[in-house]
Amino acid sequence: MLKIGDYNTLKIVKHVDFGLYLDGGDEGEVLLPKRYCTPQMNIGDELTVFIYLDQEERIIATTEQPLAKVGEFAYLEVAWINKYGAFLKWGPMKDLFCPFREQKQRMEQGRSYIVYVMEDEQTHRLVATAKVERYLTAASSLNHGTPCDCLIWQKTDLGFKAIIDNRYQGQLYDNQIFQPLHTGVRLTAYIDHVRQDGKIDLTLQPTGHQHTLDFAEVLLRYLHENDGRCDLGDKSPSELIADRFKVSKKAYKKAIGDLYRRRLITITDEGIKLV
Repeated sequence: MLKIGDYNTLKIVKHVDFGLYLDGGDEGEVLLPKRYCTPQMNIGDELTVFIYLDQEERIIATTEQPLAKVGEFAYLEVAWINKYGAFLKWGPMKDLFCPFREQKQRMEQGRSYIVYVMEDEQTHRLVATAKVERYLTAASSLNHGTPCDCLIWQKTDLGFKAIIDNRYQGQLYDNQIFQPLHTGVRLTAYIDHVRQDGKIDLTLQPTGHQHTLDFAEVLLRYLHENDGRCDLGDKSPSELIADRFKVSKKAYKKAIGDLYRRRLITITDEGIKLV
């Protein structure tokens, strides 16, 4: 059975002037338009293609990669608007429709929004919704320090909300952010804590002993490159530490402790220095 709005692996069954026909099983033959065909594609070959509905609601295949498939979140720009809703740029030639009823606020042409891609159960058309909270689930058991895919969602008074692994809601706090962030940025984050409400606190830095060792080596290299001295100690303001090393004060203090226990540095009122 074909998965609309997703990737499918289909066999080439026919060559025509305007493209190739692929075996769509119960859905019949599916056209791969000529613009996506190459001389290396032959009858009997299997192709992995993205399946969606064209302007006339016919099932069509493409080798283009959309910015999101059904069941995923994405940050998409509004290409144009009509009396029914907004149309978002998402990769394939046909823009993705977001009806007014699925918008939190009226979308504006040229602006971008976090949306969820879904298949309309009645029409089978692919549509977007900006009401993304409905498609986020509560987390239960995620291990501290586990890396995850993170899509920055929106700015809050505490930092940034994020969508984790296309499934969960997370929060990055301002004191854990050491790089410029804005809505739509994708990055790797790490599980810090799963709260009782199922939402997740995140950190942008790996946690645990290995991270301490890794940053300790960075700090040691900094000392060797700067006459064996650093004017930041374990009591220095976290803002200065973050600005220079892009780590939290907690991580910095752990690295200092590691180097001190290894008798590689001494700690003074002016900072730290190599032994």
